[in-house]
Amino acid sequence: MNPRIDDWCGKRVWLVGASTGIGAALAQALASRGARLALSARNADKLESLGIAAALILPCDVTATASVAAARARLMAAWQGVDLVVYLAGDYVPMVAADFDLARAEQVVASNFNGAMKLAASVLPDLQAGHGIAFVASVAGYRGLPKALAYGPGKAALIHFAECLHLELAPRGIGVWVINPGFVATRLTAQNDFVMPALLTPAQAAQEIIAGFCSGNFEIHFPKRFTRIMKLLALLPYAWSFPLIRRFTGA
Repeated sequence: MNPRIDDWCGKRVWLVGASTGIGAALAQALASRGARLALSARNADKLESLGIAAALILPCDVTATASVAAARARLMAAWQGVDLVVYLAGDYVPMVAADFDLARAEQVVASNFNGAMKLAASVLPDLQAGHGIAFVASVAGYRGLPKALAYGPGKAALIHFAECLHLELAPRGIGVWVINPGFVATRLTAQNDFVMPALLTPAQAAQEIIAGFCSGNFEIHFPKRFTRIMKLLALLPYAWSFPLIRRFTGA
């Protein structure tokens, strides 16, 4: 369904949202495999602190169209092309109906979905056959979950956006991936006040992503022992899935 990536040596990879968490771990893992990296996030100091000497540092704010376009222009000036773009930027805040904060919810969606569209609009003209773009979404986008009023909808939209892109670009030999992790221990998930089943470290998540690129599948989801349960819930009728979700989450 996608080009298989099993040799990273010399691959030109732009990681957007690489300063912390999964993005930082993926940057380290790909650097060790010989990839040529461009790293973006709002905080240039955090990108520099990763210690990837040969990386191209491209600070940008994914919620600002001009900032994304400027980073892309610097990338093209330096490399004259890109093999893979990975959108890892994101935001998260637990939110329930009783405390729904519209302004904060819009910020979360701006990072989790609108920024991905801005990046895609910027780089799609640059992608050739054999190249590709990947988006880190979440299993929270499979079906509505408690405390996910801001987070889940943006991730669901991102999954749908990736599906639409894949249908159009795959016949041209351009890869489109959607990456749906379960729980990963980051500064964002540290806000959760519940036990997170099958919790992975960012380094483990990075290894799963790399293995997924090698498989050629459209969707990269992990850990399977958790994501398969979430997939099953998404397939069930609402009359069955809603009571199960409430039971499993204590909602």
